[in-house]
Amino acid sequence: MIPTITAEEVRQKLEKGEKIALIDVREEEEVAQGMIPEAEHIVMGTIPENLDRLDKETNYIIVCRSGMRSENVSRYLIQNGFKATNMTGGMLEYTGETAAKN
Repeated sequence: MIPTITAEEVRQKLEKGEKIALIDVREEEEVAQGMIPEAEHIVMGTIPENLDRLDKETNYIIVCRSGMRSENVSRYLIQNGFKATNMTGGMLEYTGETAAKN
């Protein structure tokens, strides 16, 4: 079972100033339209080659457009010894602040 968090819960945590580790796994053209400013962008297909950038003690919240790709990435990370939580509903349901990727 993959842990989940709703887009609304993520927004509330960020608004309270909580430090959370977000990874946006969408494609370049998707994040160009806006992403959660605190998120790190790692395209889904490049996750395996970027595992060395991640810390096994950190619980990552994985974000995509609708929650499907992020569920797959969460499963992959967990299978590889990382802590991951899927943001259900993805950016389609996220109502917090977003910014274009810089």
